[in-house]
Amino acid sequence: MKKVLILCTGNSCRSIMAEALVNAYLKDIQAYSAGSAPSGKVNQNAKKVLQEEGIWDDKYRSKTIEEAEKFAPFDLVVTVCDNAKEKCVTYLKGQKTIHVGFEDPDGKEYEEFVKTKEEIKKRLLSIIEKELS
Repeated sequence: MKKVLILCTGNSCRSIMAEALVNAYLKDIQAYSAGSAPSGKVNQNAKKVLQEEGIWDDKYRSKTIEEAEKFAPFDLVVTVCDNAKEKCVTYLKGQKTIHVGFEDPDGKEYEEFVKTKEEIKKRLLSIIEKELS
């Protein structure tokens, strides 16, 4: 089983959605997520999007990078926001890291969360599969 860590700043929207999507749709890959400055809660629209997709699990929650490090080493670390890309390099030296940016839907209408989820499904899943093959 390969392990992927998905990082963003707040760990409340994009990285949580990406974690759930990877765990639901990619075989033999376990995803974890964390934030460089976690909000401490999952955005309710992100949760709703995942519930509608049928892949929400109460284990998904906002957490620190230090908390996620207990699952290290990771086969791949993915940053999904520019801020995390800058900050997380210092935490994860020596681990394979890529950046795949997504617009932050936080504070926007529900439809933006649906768009972000679809964008993650379309772009990120295939990139992770390719990177880990």
